[in-house]
Parts: sequence; C-alpha cells; structure tokens
Amino acid sequence: MSSNTRPLMTYAVLVITVMLGLGIILAQLTRGYFINIFEQRVELESQYFITYLEKFTEDREVSQEELYNFSQQLNTGMIFISDSGEKVIDTVEMVPVITGEEKQEVISRVEVRTSQAGEGQLIDNIFYYPVSTQLEEIEGTLILLSPVDPLANITKNIWLLIGFTLLLGLLVIFFIGFNVFSKYIRPIRSAANVATELARGNYNARTYEGHFGEAGQLSQSINILARNLQEMTTTKGMQENQLEAVINNMGNGLVLIDEKGYILLINRAFLETFKGKQGDFIGHLYHDAIPYTKLHDTVQKVYMFEETVRESFVLPMNIDRKHIEVTGAPIFSEDRKWKGVVLVFHDISDLKQLEQMRKDFVANVSHELKTPITSIRGFSETLLDGAMKDEKMLEQFLGIILKESGRLQSLIQDLLELSKLEREDFLLNIEKVGVQRLLKDLLPIVRQHAEQKEVELHLFVEGDTFIQGDSSRLKQVFMNLLTNAINYTGGEGEVLLEFREEKDSVVISVSDNGVGIPQEEISRIFERFYRVDKARSRNSGGTGLGLAIVKHIVEAHHGTIRVESVVGQGTTFYVELPKEFTEN
Repeated sequence: MSSNTRPLMTYAVLVITVMLGLGIILAQLTRGYFINIFEQRVELESQYFITYLEKFTEDREVSQEELYNFSQQLNTGMIFISDSGEKVIDTVEMVPVITGEEKQEVISRVEVRTSQAGEGQLIDNIFYYPVSTQLEEIEGTLILLSPVDPLANITKNIWLLIGFTLLLGLLVIFFIGFNVFSKYIRPIRSAANVATELARGNYNARTYEGHFGEAGQLSQSINILARNLQEMTTTKGMQENQLEAVINNMGNGLVLIDEKGYILLINRAFLETFKGKQGDFIGHLYHDAIPYTKLHDTVQKVYMFEETVRESFVLPMNIDRKHIEVTGAPIFSEDRKWKGVVLVFHDISDLKQLEQMRKDFVANVSHELKTPITSIRGFSETLLDGAMKDEKMLEQFLGIILKESGRLQSLIQDLLELSKLEREDFLLNIEKVGVQRLLKDLLPIVRQHAEQKEVELHLFVEGDTFIQGDSSRLKQVFMNLLTNAINYTGGEGEVLLEFREEKDSVVISVSDNGVGIPQEEISRIFERFYRVDKARSRNSGGTGLGLAIVKHIVEAHHGTIRVESVVGQGTTFYVELPKEFTEN
C-alpha cells in the first residue's frame, strides 16, 4: 500500500467498521423490538386459542376441522402437551412453513425448560410461545408456533439500507478525501519530499506552487528556501573553486595549521617543494609531518609572540639544496580568538644564486682587472725608475705592457659584449644564413691556430642549408667553440666540426679529444669567469666570458646548447638552432 492511499484506506476502514457496528446494533434492537411486539400479540392471541380449545374439548362446539381452519387462518400452529408428556392436540401441519424438525426442536426446548411458560422464544424464523393451561382436567402446556417472515425481511431491509448508506458514505469519504488529499495532503507531502531532497544536498528540487491557502504558502516558502540554498551553494562553490585555484596556483607553498597544531590545508607548491602526498600532511601534527627544526621554531615563535615571524632555512634535495624563506602569521577570529597559524614558503634559491653570482662576478672582475693593471703599473714604474735607459729591458717591458693592455682590452670588450647581450633591448640582425658556407668561412681563420697547436681540424659540413639568424653573431659562437676546442686539445689532437639537418632545426657539433670536463663542473662552465683549469685558461689568453657569450647568443636565436664530456677523452658541444626565427 502506497503512502498516498494510506489515509483514505484508513478512513474507509474506520467508516466500514462504524457502519457494520451500527448495523449489528440496529439489527439487534429491531429484533428485540419485533420479538417484544410479537410476544405481546401472541400473548393476547393465546387467550383466544385457549378459549377455542376449551370449546373444542368441553362441549364439542368446535370441530377438529374448525380448529385446524382456525389455526390455518391465524397462521399459528398449536401443540398441547400434557404434563405426562402426551401430545393431545397438534395443528402445526396447517402451517406448512414450519417443518417437522423445527416443531420437534421447539417441543424439546419446552420439555427441557419448563420454566419458560409465558415467555416467547425465537428459533430462526419460528416464534413459539408456551402457556400453562388445563383442558378437561388435563394439565399441560399449550405451545403456539408462528412463522416470523416479516422479521427476516425487516433484518434484510435494515442490512440493505446499511449497505446503501455505507456505499454512499464511502463515496462521500473518497470524494472528500480526494479533495483534502489534492488540496492539503499532496502539497504537504510534496513539500516534505522537497525538504528531504534539500536535506540530502539536492538544491535543484522544487515543488508545485499552484495550491492555495496554507499549503500554497508552504510550497512557495519551500521553493524560495530551495532557490536561496541553491544560490548560496553556487556562490559558495564558486568561491571555493576560486580560492582553491588561487591557493593551488600560488607560486609559494602554503600551510594552514589549526590551534591544536594539526595541518588543515596545503597547496600544490608546498607538495612540489617538500615532496609527498596530501595524506602525508593533512590531519597530522605539523612537527610530525614536516621534520625540520627551523620550521618548528618558526611555528612556536608565532604561537608564543602572536605576531608575524620570518625565518629562512636550507632544504636538502638529494645532491642540491634549496634556500627557503618561511613567513608565519597568526590567525584570529573576529572576536580575537586564536584559530591557528598560516605559513607561506618562498623559494629564494634563485635569489641566493643570483646574489652569489653577483659576488662571484664582482670578485672575478676585480681579480681579472687587477692582474693586468698591476702588471702594467709595475712595469711602468720600473721603467720610470730608470729601466727605460736599458734598451733591451725597455723593449721587453713595453712588450709585456702591450700584452697586458691587450688582455685588459679584450676583457673589457667581452664584458661590454656580454652586457649588450643581456640588455632587454638587444636585437639580432636577422637574415637568411647559409650554415655550411658560414662554417666553411671560419676554417681559414682557425686553421692557423690549429697548426700552431699541432691539432688536426676536420670539417664535415656538406650541403646547402639556410636558416634565419644573425650571421655575425653565429660566427662569434662557432669561432669561440672552435678556439676553445683547439686550446684544450693537446699536441697531435683532433677537432671535429659536424653539421646535421633535422626537420625544423639544424644541429652543429664541435668535438675534441682533449682533457675533457669533470661531470660536476659541466653545469657551471657557462658562468662568467668560471674556468675548469684556471692556469691553463689564463695561459691560453681566455677571459672566462666566452662560453657565457655563446650561451646568450644561442638562446637569443631560440636555440639550445648542451655538452657531453669525459675526462681524458674529450668534449662535444651541440648547438641546435631553429630554421625559422620567431619573435616571442
């Protein structure tokens, strides 16, 4: 049974029960009333029967046939039974409605219950009335038996009336119940279902608003509530998504710690910095999840002093180290209650590296400038002190001064060149460049240098490939790489220049079988003034800025440069340049 029909069925069962109870009560009352009336009538008629029987038995004024006719006319049978049990008179056969079994049952009841004389009884549709009397000095009991078909008809009519009334009542109840259900119960139930859906989080649920009265007001209120909840949820969801997007896309790590020390929130940058998964941090105590004493001290200072604290520490990452600056700030509610701590992590490794590079650059520039200047000044003072009078010494010192001044000029020129390349307004003179022709043009320039070093120079640059680039700058790149390869290759060594064409780029490699570069030094060879073998580099006349200039020119062409080297076996530089130059 559905919940929609349960109220109507309940009311219907209640009405049927009441009507059946009412019918039973009315039937019993009618039966009792009818029996009383019938008993009074039979009691009066019994006197006539007794008088009629006396005439029949005493003076024979009434014949047996008249007695039977009298019984037939009154539709009442008579049985006179003496006290000794002898049946003296029996006219029941004149009332064919009464069967022999019914007559015998009445006689049995009267014989058993002799105290019932003068009290009528009803057996099914037979009413019998026993009367104690005396006929010709024979004492006995006169039993009058009369069919009571009207009683059955009345009872039947009562039940028909009750059934009709019950049917009419059910129709009225169903009609009223349907109206009540449509106007009140259905709207309330619909509103209840919508309220249940809202409680489950389905804020799209709505109910019909076409009702009137309190049910209509309830439906409207539920729908207004649903719309407000949906708007609030949408707004909250958008805010949460925006907040999550902002937090996760922050470049700095973020950690939120509650007042008890448990981590509530972390972002993607924090996971990338400290490595791990959210489950390793969220819900854990901060000093268990993040095993860094410096960080623990920062959080404790925030708890103690309730003010912003800024600290820095070194985070080891395999063979590297990251410099992290953490800023901790207390979180308070509007009523100044303590809510927790927020930590923001700044990766200042690049700043530290730039700072170190600046220091190294200043120290290297100072050192590189100091050496030739000291030499020039020292030899100049020596000449001024009188050495110039010695022509042989004068020529020697002037040669040294010229060499050191040239070195100083080369150093300053490379510094200016590097500064120019690093400027934001630096522009390349882009043109169509034949790579093979450019490389072949460099061969006569470096061949003499190679012969002086007793180094064999091999060139494999066949073909005719064109790219977009600055030819003078590209010449500077490969001239520098070839010069370095010759300088760091011993006697009877080999330097190989090769060209390879790709789909969208070209790859030029410069290889030697010289001293090679240690693996741990490769990442630093493009730094300013960095030298793997400092003594050899200075003896070769290098400034320590050549590879830094090479890297800047290659990157300005949107290309890449990489190095492969094995100590004692040689080094190979790979320069990859795109064929099409595109502006960023």
